[in-house]
This record gives sequence, structure tokens and C-alpha cells, in this order.
Amino acid sequence: MIKLIACDIDGTLLHGGDAAIADAIFHEIARLQGLGVRFCPASGRQYSSIRRLFAPVADSLYYLCDNGAVVFGPGKHGKVLAKTAMDRRSALQLSREIIAARDCEVLISGADTSYLCPKRSDMVELVRDFVGNNVSVVACPEDIPEEIIKVSAYCRHDAREEEHGALSRWKDTFHMALGGGPWLDFTIADKSVGLKNLCDALQISLDEVMAFGDNYNDVPMLELAGCAYIMDDAPPPLLRMFPKRCSKVEEVLAQISF
Repeated sequence: MIKLIACDIDGTLLHGGDAAIADAIFHEIARLQGLGVRFCPASGRQYSSIRRLFAPVADSLYYLCDNGAVVFGPGKHGKVLAKTAMDRRSALQLSREIIAARDCEVLISGADTSYLCPKRSDMVELVRDFVGNNVSVVACPEDIPEEIIKVSAYCRHDAREEEHGALSRWKDTFHMALGGGPWLDFTIADKSVGLKNLCDALQISLDEVMAFGDNYNDVPMLELAGCAYIMDDAPPPLLRMFPKRCSKVEEVLAQISF
């Protein structure tokens, strides 16, 4: 029996230029909660950004944020259930290399703040106004006052070029994953770590989890879940990995009943 649904956001619930979650998703979340099924957005996004997207049901959700690096419980100010911090010295060195890379900007994540050292002013507007994160501008990565849980490269040319370029040397130190579009993310955790931590907190089995995703950073979570769906427009290698497919998450959710 499904007791938890873990669902990616960008490319899974939001498609193309979508900026809002479909009302049908909120309807299904409320219906499933009435059946005892918990819902957890699972994203590379920050906690505050995800809460804004899910405003109608925000207080009732669990949150797997920053690609699994931090997990929040329900409530207006959800309790941190788990956090996996990066080695600070390594995270700072990686951040400096991203800043030095051509056409790249760095986003350094604390538990609920995005720290920027912008080379162009539009980076602040992108992360604050479009992504919806809490933003703090710092002069250099060393000025960040809290534990670092994720470092992201915003690649204005091609994130795949950086994935296989100079930044690829960090793949043996951190989990490195394409986060969709121009983003390349580095963490100690991945979505499978976040999902394990959440299941431990809820005392439920991974076999009781249904998960949805569309990109490579979703693979660890999808491989772990008892029931995994990949989006129809996912990269072909992922379509070959996961036989269950859908074009709209809400259509699959509507079929769940006990």
C-alpha cells in the first residue's frame, strides 16, 4: 500500500515555462491525505521556494529540498528532520572554481538561504524573483555564516559542457547531477539519501513509496522507491530504465484508492 508520494517539481509538475502547480495536484494531495497518504515535493529547490509553489497545502506537506540535502516536516515553520552538510573547505573551493568558470554563476545553499556572489545582476533577480528563493548576496563564499548543504553552477552556455569539463573533477568528492536546464548541482546527499531519511522519520518502508521524476538527479530516488514513474519526455536512457511512464502526475494520483 502506498503511504508516501515523493515528486520532483521542475519538468515533472512544472513543464516548459510553467510557473504554477496545477490545481488538480492540490486536489489530489488533499484527497490522498484523507486516505492517509503523505505527499513530499522532492526538488533541487530551496524550502521557501517549494512552499510558495504549494501554498494552498504547504503546511501539510513534507519537503525533500536541495536534492535531498535537507528534509523538512509539516507545519508553518517545518522542523528540520535531516540535514547532510558538505565539507566546508571543499565546498568553498568548488564555489571559487564555479565563479572562475566562463559564463557560470555560483549558488551556495544553506538550509533555507541561497547565497550568491553574482557576476551579473540578473542572477539575483533570477534566483529571488523567478525561482523564489530567500537570497543573500555575499562578497565571497567564505562569508557564508552557516553549513553548506549544496553548491550549484548556473551555466549560461551549457550545463552538460561543465559536467564533462573542468568541474567534472568534483564527481569523486560530491554527488554531481544535472538539475534541469542550466543547473549543475553538487551535494553530499542525493534524493535517495533524503528519501531514506524521511522514511526513517516516518517509520515507513521504501516499498510503500511512489516517486515521480524526469531527470538524472531523480534517478537515485526513483531506483529506491517501490513504485517509480518517469515522465514521457525524459531523456531516452531514463525511459529505458523505468517502464512506468506518465505525462501528467495528477492522472496517476487520481487512480490511487484503498
